[in-house]
Amino acid sequence: MIIPSRSWLYLLVLVLAFLVGGWAAYRFFVPKPAEKPQEEATVLLEKVREVLKLTTIEGEFSEVYSYNEYSGSFSWLWDKKALIRVQATVAVGYDLSNVQMEADSAARVLRIGPLPKPQILSVDHTVDYYDVSTGLFQSFSPQDLTWINQQGKKKILEKAQESDLLQKAEEQSNKMFDLIRFITEAAGWQVVILRQSGSALPMSR
Repeated sequence: MIIPSRSWLYLLVLVLAFLVGGWAAYRFFVPKPAEKPQEEATVLLEKVREVLKLTTIEGEFSEVYSYNEYSGSFSWLWDKKALIRVQATVAVGYDLSNVQMEADSAARVLRIGPLPKPQILSVDHTVDYYDVSTGLFQSFSPQDLTWINQQGKKKILEKAQESDLLQKAEEQSNKMFDLIRFITEAAGWQVVILRQSGSALPMSR
């Protein structure tokens, strides 16, 4: 039996230590490539609905909304706070689904209306959560965040209704109907556009 010399034992231990050190360095110090998050979505088309809506003006809104559920003693235990920014595009115009059109071929008159009043047709909004903090015994549930989102949209709607968007939408519709009238009269027809009150829009000459 041949017993390795001490120098060979030292060399073997050195090689093993080098291999173990290299493995440990790779295992703990070499950064791993970032793993991509797993995403999965199921999109369903639930309903198709015919619409006939005319957007005559859009307004851009930005709002900072603060939510505080509890304030008082021991707030670090029970407080729930959220600070969000809501940005929205509000479309204002007319729902023309029930508007009647009548053509009198003998008199060459086209009657449109009565037109409804302008209304808010849609609110396209995004929500950014700037600060969300909770106490030790509190947390935001998905229902809480959904409610805060809805409240932010509700505030935007209130501001849009208080603004002059509805008036501007009506003014813009007059310009559009003037263009329709111009094109139609060029073909030898007369256009009468009625409002809900029964009065016709003034004729442009």
